[in-house]
Amino acid sequence: MLYQSMLSISIASGITILLLIWLGTLRNPLKAAYLFIKELLVSRKFLLFFAIMVGILLVNSYELQVEKMLDLHYDFTPWVFGLEGHFVKNLQDFFHSSYITPVSVFFYVVVFQSLLVASIGVYISEQNKVFVLATCIAIIINYTIAIPFYLFFPVNEVWSYPPSGVSFLMLDVFSNFEKEYRPLSGLDNCFPSLHTSISVTLMVLGLRSGNRRFGIITTISAIIIIFSIFYLGIHWLTDMVAGTILGLLASNLGILFAKLSLKEKDRYMIRQSGRMFDSF
Repeated sequence: MLYQSMLSISIASGITILLLIWLGTLRNPLKAAYLFIKELLVSRKFLLFFAIMVGILLVNSYELQVEKMLDLHYDFTPWVFGLEGHFVKNLQDFFHSSYITPVSVFFYVVVFQSLLVASIGVYISEQNKVFVLATCIAIIINYTIAIPFYLFFPVNEVWSYPPSGVSFLMLDVFSNFEKEYRPLSGLDNCFPSLHTSISVTLMVLGLRSGNRRFGIITTISAIIIIFSIFYLGIHWLTDMVAGTILGLLASNLGILFAKLSLKEKDRYMIRQSGRMFDSF
């Protein structure tokens, strides 16, 4: 068992964030924290979008309570299973390995959230204002679209639907997952997959940011996270397809809105090395 509580997840996430920022910038990752605070103090626009992003994340944390208040009894899980059958089971059975499981859990519970924070840290460190705002806006779009689906189009996780025959491999590494992590995400909050949509969002932003190294990092992470949602027995193929579409939409709209929100003089920024890294 690698993880027993959210404390261990938080510690692992903190270390991973610092490592990702360092890999993405090859600079002192602690400097990103200083620049982040400075940007909040000097940029009302960044403060506004960051506050909205934090707000929508808080709204998402209360989604389960709202769901209980609505007391709806829809369940679209049988429909999804009828559509795709045993795809997840076949993939899980084919790849199942005691070596793959801990790596999948690490990317699902640690890298996923760390990459979001690290993305802002990387773009802040490079003073890439377009992509700092684009990240915030894209996350806002992801959650704004996903939350209504979680309320009115409930789909249960694959492992919890007996006919699927899928095992919940998360518990092999994180035995207290249901007690520690589950309150953050409902059992029927599957469609669309936010793990997919946000991973795809960060990948597209990374690839379009001009930082080739960070683009590679976000791409590899997205591939492993998407694989993990199936391997661990959590999401359906349908969830992933919807999440991919949402991620592509959110990332491109995020860049568009960020560019439109900034003044002309802020749209073109130079790396310290002298190379153009945002020529949109």
